[in-house]
Amino acid sequence: MLRLLPLLVLLTGCSSLGYYAQLAGGQWQLLQARQPVAALLADPRQPVELRQRLQHTQAARDFASTRLALPDNRSYRLYADLGRPYVVWNLFATPEFSLEPLTHCFPIAGCVAYRGYFDEQRARGAAALLRVQGLDTEVAGVAAYSTLGWFDDPLLGGMLAWSDERLAGLIFHELAHQRLYLPGDTAFNESFARFVEEEGLRQWRRRHGLPPPAPHLARQREQFVELVLASRARLQQLYAQPLAVEVLREAKQAEFQRLRRDYAVLRDGSWQGDGRFDGWFARPLNNARLLPFGLYEQWVPAFAALFRESGGDWRRFYARVGELAGLAEEERRRALVALQAGTGFAGPPRLD
Repeated sequence: MLRLLPLLVLLTGCSSLGYYAQLAGGQWQLLQARQPVAALLADPRQPVELRQRLQHTQAARDFASTRLALPDNRSYRLYADLGRPYVVWNLFATPEFSLEPLTHCFPIAGCVAYRGYFDEQRARGAAALLRVQGLDTEVAGVAAYSTLGWFDDPLLGGMLAWSDERLAGLIFHELAHQRLYLPGDTAFNESFARFVEEEGLRQWRRRHGLPPPAPHLARQREQFVELVLASRARLQQLYAQPLAVEVLREAKQAEFQRLRRDYAVLRDGSWQGDGRFDGWFARPLNNARLLPFGLYEQWVPAFAALFRESGGDWRRFYARVGELAGLAEEERRRALVALQAGTGFAGPPRLD
């Protein structure tokens, strides 16, 4: 780890040394905590419940490589218990009257809309400093992340409390990032991984004779996201107007009150009192809290269309996604819009 630090200074500047030192230290701690899952499964001293849960993860891990053509490596063949529910905490920030995120650029991952911290208090301390500067902030715990194949990513102790399906989906999602990652395009990367997760789970259920998820739960999730995206669109219109700061501030809070009311109407009406998103609304709302919405879903229908065009062949699908990733940004966006509209993707222009 110590040999990494001079390189990080050259890449990022001395002012960022403390931040990158905690990243290096946190990743080192995670790497040191890893144990081979096979050894834990073979150890009769380990709790039966732990071995049962790990056994399920390995079935999903096998399925990912043999059926979904995802990378066949040691990622998720290892286990690390850090004794906490989250491995990192992501800090999002925006200006007070904008939905544009404060971005951060990294040598490998490209530019992203957050900073990650292995220590929650560090994340919250950094958020407090940004709030003093007048920015909106959000700190969100993350249960897993991908190092994009640079390290063998482990299963984490906090994951084992999840359902079998959520665990399998996480493995499919994170391995998709290892299969293909386009630096600087979060919506592309996350929509691609979300599609692989969702289609992988559909095939996983068929393989094991499991029922599909309750349709009303998926619809509730869609309606919740639609509410938030509609609120975000109204805020964007508000911030584009040449209004006084006091007027903007009052209108901004009125919009968040409207969002809460719209949710309550939905929850107490067609949802029949199901408050599954009450926890999200229990915390203060601001611009930064709205940032993640839409990123994970924006292009999922486009990737679904591309998968159909590929005849349901995973390897052919990944090759086509690679063609999309090779396009210039605006050309790639037009191709994704065309796929969503049902007009297909002809591939990159021929040079001959």
